[in-house]
Amino acid sequence: MRSVALVGLLLAAAPHAVAQTTQPPAVVVLTLDEAVDRGMQASARLREAGARTEMASAIAEQRRAASQPQVTAQAGYSRTNHVTPFVVPVSGGLLPIYPDIPNNYRSRLELQYPLYNSGRFTALEQAARSESAAADVDERTARADLSLEIARAYWTLVTALEQLRVVEQSIAATQAHLENARRRLEAGIVSPHEVFAIEAQESRQQLLAIQARGNRDIAEADLARHIGTPQARIQPASPLAPPAPLTAGLEALVAEAASRRTEREALSRRLTAAEERVKAAVASNRPTVSAGGGVDYASPNPHFFPREREWHTSWDVGVNVGWLLFDGGRSRAEVAETSAATRAMRARLDEFDAMLNVDVRRAVTELTSSIAAIDTADQGIRAAAEARRVANDRFLAGVATSADVLDAQVALLQAELDRTQALAAGRVAEARVQRAVGR
Repeated sequence: MRSVALVGLLLAAAPHAVAQTTQPPAVVVLTLDEAVDRGMQASARLREAGARTEMASAIAEQRRAASQPQVTAQAGYSRTNHVTPFVVPVSGGLLPIYPDIPNNYRSRLELQYPLYNSGRFTALEQAARSESAAADVDERTARADLSLEIARAYWTLVTALEQLRVVEQSIAATQAHLENARRRLEAGIVSPHEVFAIEAQESRQQLLAIQARGNRDIAEADLARHIGTPQARIQPASPLAPPAPLTAGLEALVAEAASRRTEREALSRRLTAAEERVKAAVASNRPTVSAGGGVDYASPNPHFFPREREWHTSWDVGVNVGWLLFDGGRSRAEVAETSAATRAMRARLDEFDAMLNVDVRRAVTELTSSIAAIDTADQGIRAAAEARRVANDRFLAGVATSADVLDAQVALLQAELDRTQALAAGRVAEARVQRAVGR
């Protein structure tokens, strides 16, 4: 009876399980800002950049700790072979000078403190902190790049959806025109080849619709990958509106980019780090001074004579001076290496400054051209719509052919697609201007 009940329960649950597995993917409605926020949270690239920032900060702390006092606790035990005790006869007996003590115990608390290192530790710490700051700037650069990529993917999806909408509207208009042409063919008003021409145009538009759906699916998958929801359907909520025109001049934008671009800040930080490493390399063959001391608690304690199997405490304090006189050319090679790295980093910074003007100019030109293209496309749509209306009226009046109507319909479709492309290019160009300026 229990097995029968179990089978009945499974059969009852099976339709519910099938319904769950066949449930369509959820639809996510997103504005551009919401898509960027989701992409920032889901980005593995940003997680990697954050980890690299933490790593650089930890290296800076390591360099700082190298100049701080170090305290070490040690303990040990050693077993030695038996030896013949060495004794000296004295009045009243024998005095053991070197007894047989095979068990040796030792503990030590030691302090080491670098007093002077010719600035090497300070230079290495400053270099590490500059690298840490550069890594933090790299993370901000990655955020800016990701924001641009998400904006491009978002507007690509909006463009694909808009293109699909335009093509479907054109198909509906063509189908209505085809039905009208078929009725006129039945009435003997038009010839069959006109109907065939309209059917061919409808087939071509159906092909465009298939391509538009494929472009939509690809754009949707790309945006879903960026925001971390690969299985969801995305419905953009931001309208495909024209971008706002620029209010600042080119020179002002270039100056703003020079002060705000994170890539330049990162290069400047790394140039500072390279210069500090040169200082550290130069200081590597200069004198160093350190202080040290410790407390021993051992049995037997070697500081006590004669040796005896007793625990004694002793201490020592000292100052050490070191000067590397010859290292086979290692210091000279390190200086040459760090100097070359500094020159290379300075050259990269100069190249970036040279390209900055071009990047901003290119982005501004693309945005200005896109705005002009949108205005031209609007005029084209108005003219094409009027031409299609006149051609349709003339066709209904019997003074125009279906070819005239089809040509007007194709011109209107192309004008609407051109405007969609211009709007999308304008929004992407707007995002590129923001990225080029460093906002």
